[in-house]
Amino acid sequence: MKGLPRPLDPIRSIKLKIGLLVAGAGATALTYFWLRLGWLPTYTSLIAITIGVVTSQFLAHGMTRPLREMTAAARGMARGDYTRQVRATSRDEVGELARAFNTMAADLAAADQQRRELIANVSHELRTPISALRAVLENVVDGVAEPDPETLRTALSQTERLGRLVSELLDLSRVDAGVSPLHRECFELSPMLDEVVAEVAVAGREARFVLDVRPGKVFADRGRLHQVVWNLLDNAVRHGPHGGDVVVVSRPVGDGGAVIEVRDQGPGIAPADRERVFERFTRGERAGGGTGLGLAIARWVIDLHGGEISVVEPAGIRVVLPGQPS
Repeated sequence: MKGLPRPLDPIRSIKLKIGLLVAGAGATALTYFWLRLGWLPTYTSLIAITIGVVTSQFLAHGMTRPLREMTAAARGMARGDYTRQVRATSRDEVGELARAFNTMAADLAAADQQRRELIANVSHELRTPISALRAVLENVVDGVAEPDPETLRTALSQTERLGRLVSELLDLSRVDAGVSPLHRECFELSPMLDEVVAEVAVAGREARFVLDVRPGKVFADRGRLHQVVWNLLDNAVRHGPHGGDVVVVSRPVGDGGAVIEVRDQGPGIAPADRERVFERFTRGERAGGGTGLGLAIARWVIDLHGGEISVVEPAGIRVVLPGQPS
């Protein structure tokens, strides 16, 4: 209980604490019997307490080993080593602590690996457009290329790619910080889909967009849903054949809910990659460029809405938005 004294706290060895606990409990019991009965032999009592202390030290040998291993492993973690595991064979609280420690170590190792991969991938994604943009500008400055519309369009496309990457990284930082609330409202879905398709087409995406949209309202964050559909369309265009069809299907579900599917004519996503494509910097085995962040952001937005996003056959992504709560 809170406020009670802890007389054994200054002792640094748990085995010694256990021994003192046995000795103290035995001495207290013997004192009581001495006072009430008065016939217990002194030497017999002292020998019994000594045997109890020694036995407790022997039996407590395996109890403290996981604690020492956890101490050593924690010091290794401070140096960046997450590979050490603690042997957890007991079923008591120390064993549970050791198993929880191993789970924490595995999670920290995975997080550290993700951090390293994130740095490597971001560096790679930034280097590609920067190198292309630098080459274009150097050619213009050196007089090798003229600043004609085609050259400027090349520079602009690389600048837009950098801008998209920075925006996606900012979105992911909001995901990790949990500071991106939704601003939901009821609005017609069809005009928003038309708007997103027009924006993707203007951005120079070579595809023929086919809309199969039934009228209906959704209860969602307009800006975030716009971002999801844009990412899905961009993903479909990049992974479909040049000039192929990209089909957008939408059906209202309930009061303020909807099902949206974006399909392309590409080879589809392998079953083994259908969950991984929603992870950061994962592109699956389908050909195409991109940062590998679009579908990760799409899943984050749909999860915030309480909906679902998944891969559908033969080559498409389905989004299910829940209806307005009553």
